[in-house]
Amino acid sequence: MTTSNMPDEPYYTSEQIPIPPELPDILLQFSKAAIRTQPSDVLAWSAAYFRALANGETPPVKERLEMPVATQKTDTGLTMGLLKILHKQLSPKGTLPLVDIRKKFDDVNIPREQYDEIVQIGSFNVDAQWDHFLAIAVSKVAKNMTDTLIKICELLTSDPPGANARIPFEQWKKYYRYLAEIDGDIREPHIKEVIDYLANEWVIRQNGMIHPRNFIHPECPKLEG
Repeated sequence: MTTSNMPDEPYYTSEQIPIPPELPDILLQFSKAAIRTQPSDVLAWSAAYFRALANGETPPVKERLEMPVATQKTDTGLTMGLLKILHKQLSPKGTLPLVDIRKKFDDVNIPREQYDEIVQIGSFNVDAQWDHFLAIAVSKVAKNMTDTLIKICELLTSDPPGANARIPFEQWKKYYRYLAEIDGDIREPHIKEVIDYLANEWVIRQNGMIHPRNFIHPECPKLEG
């Protein structure tokens, strides 16, 4: 009769193995976050997720499941859901080093080509103002400037999904002026015409707020000029 030289492994009952009381909820929340976010690289995303929690930062988790819209030849790409994650993580910092932005892009597996293109369009060097970086990033998943500003309203609003997507007009103006500057073909007189129309026709009656229906109204001058 042949006997094994391997020592018998100890047998433990469930009562003998202490389970940290917070572990089940941590794993449950992690699983929900992974399903909602659908990361293309689960291991890399998981490392970023737990690193953010350990550092008391906002983890890279989408608010809801979305179908990705790839703009690269790979099977992933920039989406509004990912931009919302990045905005939550980076907007409190205002102006920040590009290396920090790149790291957050890598955490959610956005192709480096997309990051590089945004940097090139914005002529960013060492640092970048997050609002400017975000405006260009949103434009990469939008059809035109009007669509870009609609998406910016939807991203920044405190209104629930499907509502008016209102944001402060002063904030909207900064995005519009910056996008017009990047465009290069929209002249200051036209920018002023758009802003004056919106301020006098809508914003004055909306407590300083604006929403997409205001600037897509037939009587509003076209944002692109």
